[in-house]
Parts: sequence; structure tokens; C-alpha cells
Amino acid sequence: MTDYLFFLLLGSGAGAIIAALGLGMVMTYQGSGVVNFSAGAMAMWGTYVYADLRKGEYPFPIPGLPDRYHFGEDVGYRWALLLALLTAAVLGLVVYLLIFRPLRQAPALAKVVASVGLIILFITLVERRFEDITGGLRVDAILPREPVTITGDLTIPRDGLWLLLFVTITAGVLWAYSKYLRIGLATRAAAENEKGAVMLGYSPDLLAGLGWVMSSVVTTLIAILAAPQIQLTPTIFTFTFLIPALGAALIGKFQNFWPTLITGVLIGMGQSLCTKLQNEISWFPEYGAREGIPFLVIIITMVVLGERLPERGSVSNWKLPSVPPARVTPFSLLIPTGLAVLGLFAFGPLWRAALMTTVIAAVFALSLVVLTGFGGQTSLAQMAFAGIAGFSLSKLATQYDIPFPIAPLLAAFGAMIFGLIVGIPALRVRGTNLAIITLAGGVTIAEFVFKNPSFIGDIASGGAKVPNPKLGPWDFGLVFGNKVSRPIFGVFLVVILILLCIAVANIRRSGSGRVMLAVRGNERAASAIGINVVRVKMTMFGFSSFIAGVGGTLVAYRFGSVSDLSYGVMASLTALSVAYLGGITSVSGAVTAGITATAGVAFYGMNQIIGGMGRWEPFIGGTLLIFTAVQNPEGIAGAIRAGAAQARAKKALAASTTSAA
Repeated sequence: MTDYLFFLLLGSGAGAIIAALGLGMVMTYQGSGVVNFSAGAMAMWGTYVYADLRKGEYPFPIPGLPDRYHFGEDVGYRWALLLALLTAAVLGLVVYLLIFRPLRQAPALAKVVASVGLIILFITLVERRFEDITGGLRVDAILPREPVTITGDLTIPRDGLWLLLFVTITAGVLWAYSKYLRIGLATRAAAENEKGAVMLGYSPDLLAGLGWVMSSVVTTLIAILAAPQIQLTPTIFTFTFLIPALGAALIGKFQNFWPTLITGVLIGMGQSLCTKLQNEISWFPEYGAREGIPFLVIIITMVVLGERLPERGSVSNWKLPSVPPARVTPFSLLIPTGLAVLGLFAFGPLWRAALMTTVIAAVFALSLVVLTGFGGQTSLAQMAFAGIAGFSLSKLATQYDIPFPIAPLLAAFGAMIFGLIVGIPALRVRGTNLAIITLAGGVTIAEFVFKNPSFIGDIASGGAKVPNPKLGPWDFGLVFGNKVSRPIFGVFLVVILILLCIAVANIRRSGSGRVMLAVRGNERAASAIGINVVRVKMTMFGFSSFIAGVGGTLVAYRFGSVSDLSYGVMASLTALSVAYLGGITSVSGAVTAGITATAGVAFYGMNQIIGGMGRWEPFIGGTLLIFTAVQNPEGIAGAIRAGAAQARAKKALAASTTSAA
């Protein structure tokens, strides 16, 4: 019994971190109505700033400026803490004013995409500004770390208990602030309806900006205090603690501090206890149990609360990006196909690799066009579905000798089954809440399946192997004999993309597409006219995950092997980012997304012209994504369509004016 109590108390520090991030997201949501997926990334940046100040340096976050300012020596933990918290306060205010204030009345998808762009941006900044983070960064302790004896044979480090006490006091202060202070009451009123805050004499922008500043300072402070207890990496706060924190904030309905605190602490303790149970109980899952706890919390919360989860009231709302009609013409098919095939045979292997990246990225973007563009459902787990297909393909082809094309089709159907399972909560929720579910589901799949040798076999030798796609005497593989990077594989990819583009365009033009758009616009109205909303949603999730599964098999064929590195959470976030940047509501937007993908033809061409840009490709992509979410929700393809329509309107107006004259 003492051992179990030891692991429970040992998890108090992790629980405090989870609770602190959850409290920060509650503050952000109360002030501005934004579920800040980038809360962990912002806290991570402040923590790295603190670590750098302890070395006598201050990093600048903007490319083009000097990497850092040198103080010459350690500034001490007090000055380092003060400067790091000031950085966090300025960062929170700038992020709100430049990004989320323009998105204050935007649909949930735009806010989710902007948060994803911030995650990509901050991870890239840390990886570029801090060169010594490969093995993790150690930070000097601030809280006492001496062991404390609870009972005769129960001794644990005391810093986790101190951290838990500090977070509990913080939760109490925030609760009193929101309950007894006039400005706190106004913030709660704004969370229900912005008109209420205006009637109390407060500006919604002031309340929102204050919430972002307080959230950024609180989460950064706790992250700095907790950093000595963990190995600081770019993903530890960004993903490892973020998913449980989302579950804790959901229990608190993004409104209540005490349920968020208690749930976060219990999740941390439960995850710690899983370590003990894995060694003590033979049937206890060896992989994925720690990550599965937050997912179960989120799923149970969604099933129990469902539609009662809060939706912030606002003065008005933006419409979702419009869905243009799909026009399939010989020109729209032959010209892009001809250019792609010409590039595969005419250019060298590096350009060929960029073209292949573009084609595969366009396939993943198509999966999001169906689900998000046509259906209005948000998914952050597309690469998890792709990974299911990739690993299934390896098993089917190598262990069961199932030939091409049956093996990849079966693998894609396996991804579709997982997509339907993860999409079940979409029957009750949508928007940001659905994004939380799919993100947690993607993390759980990645941890439980992609790292479990009983499912994927021994991948220590570079990943689970995948043979070349062969059809009779024809081999379409990238590598064959001594011929590396063969153009025929690129042609194979282009053919798959063209077939999927035609299928998605036909869906848009069919009755099924019109039904999807009806559900996207108003589920209740669609149900009232006899549309089976459940069947439509499951169809969207199934077809979308099938396309993602096809993309996963293409990734496997390209590299000849699969590993968890190819299908991680960051890859899912990047897939959504690329799809939104190109234009998430059309087939042309998916193709544009592939062109603008990181390591695609656009970035490779710019790198060839400018030189040295490759290190900053994710940063540029994240910045473009945020700009697109704020300025043009319909993406690059939508902007091109709008410009062309405006030009045609001007030409028609000029012609009519001339005729009248």
C-alpha cells in the first residue's frame, strides 16, 4: 500500500503542471472565448527564456534580430524569473492583440488553426534559438528539493508537494478574483455574453487582453517552477501536459477553477500510478495507459455533458469559409497533371522529392476538405489514421504476403474504422470541443499503437518494412535495384492524387455533398427536413479517414518503412495547417496546400532562390497560417478565386458601361 501511495504523491508535481495549464486555459476562455491550444507552447518559450537568462543570455524571438543579448554572467534566479514573467506578459498581450482580437468573432475553426500556427511557430523558435536541446535542457531548482518523510518508510521529493501547494493557492486567488472583484465579475459576464460586459462599463477587448496576460504569466511561472523536476524539451509542455490539461479544463467547463484544479491533479496522480501498475499487474497495458487516462476523461466528459459544454456568446459571428462549386474540366485535370509529370522526369532528384512531398501533402489536405471543408467538423488526428494504415500495410504485405493493390486498400479501410470510432463523439459535439477529442484520440493512438511492439513488431532497425508497390511485372517503387528516386513512383503518386481529386469533386457535386453542406450549415435545420445527421457525420469521418489512410500508405511506400516519427501529433497539426493555408473548402485548395507544404515545391523553390531558408520553413509556414486565419479564412485558393471573380466583375461592369455609352 505504501508503494501505491508513493507513486500517487510522486505524481503531484505532474498533476500541478496539468492543473496550471488547465487554469490558464480557463482564464483565456473566460476573457476571449478562445480555447488556447498553444498555452503549453507559450509557457515553454518563457521557460526557455528563464533557462537562458540563468546562463547570462536573453534570446530574441524574431528572425533577423541577433540571436540573443549577452549579460556576461548568470543574472540570478530572481531577475531571471522577473524578466521571464515580463516576457510572458508581453507575449500574451501581443498574441491577443495581433491574432485573437481580430478573430474575436470568428468561427471556432479559425481560432483552432491560429493556435496550431502558434504551436508550430514556438516549437520552431525553440529549436532554432536553442541549439543544445537535443537531449533535453536541465534548469536549476527554485523550490526546495530535499526528500520529506511522510511515514516511516514513505519518503518523496518535496518540490512536487510545494508545486501542488503553489498551484492550489493560485487557483484560490483566481477564484476569489473572478467571484468578488468587479473586473472578475465582468469577465465572467463577458464569458456568457459580451453585451453584459459592455453594460457593466467594461471593454471586452480589455477583459480579453487581461485574461491572456494573466494566463500567460501564471502558466509560465508554474512551468519555470516545475522545469527542474522534468527534462525540458520543446514538446513536454506543448503536448505531453497539454492534452491532460484540456481534459481538466473540460471538466471545469472552461469556467470553473476548482474542478479544473482537482481533475488536473487527479490525472497527474493517476498517470504516475500507471507506472506502478504496469510493473505489478500482468494484464495492465504496457503502452498507452498513461496517455489513455486523459483521453478517457475527455470522452466521458463529452458523452455526459455533450451539447451542454459552453459556447461563448458574442455580438455576431463570422460565417464559415464558403464552399465553391466543383468544376472538373480537361483543362483543370490535364494541365496540373502534365506539369507534375514533366517535373518528375525533367528535374533532378531533389526537385523530384519536393514534388512527391507536394502530392502526398495534397492527399492529406483532401481528407480535411471532405471533413472540415464540406462537413464543418474539425479533426486533429488525421496523421494518426494515416499511421494506422501505414503500419497495417507493413503487416499485411510482409507477414501475410497480401499483394498490391489489395494490401493498401485494406490498410486504408482499417484507418477508416479507427476514424469512425474517434468520430463517434462528433454526434454530440463539434467545433473546438471536437478538435480536443480528436487531438486526444490522435495522441492515444500514437502512444498506444505506434510504440507498442506487439502491434507493430520490432522497429529498432529503422522502422517496420514496406515492400514496393508491384502490379504483375511492373514495379512502381521509389527505389528498385540500383535506381534510386525513380520518376515512375512520382507518376504513381500523381495518379492516386488525380483519382482522389475526382472522387472528392464528384462528392461536392452530388446529392451527398449537398447534404454535407446542409449539415455543416445547421444540423437542426438539416434534421428537421429529414436528413439523417448521424449517418452524414459518420460518412464524412469514414471517407476522410480512408483518404488519410491512403496518404499513410503513400508515405510508407515512399520511405520503404514506417515508424511513429512519421505519424506523430505534430504531423497532424501540420496537415491541418497546410490544408487551411491552401484552402480547406475545395479540391483546388488541397492542391494549393500541397504546393505550399513544408519541403514542397514552393518552399524548395524559394530556398533555391534565397538560400538558407530551409531552417525557418516551419516558422514561415506557421506565420503564413496565422496570417491566413486572420485575413483570409478561405485560404490561398479562395483568395485567388475571389480576385478572379472581382476582375471578371470589373470587366463586365466596364463592358456594360461602354455599351451604355
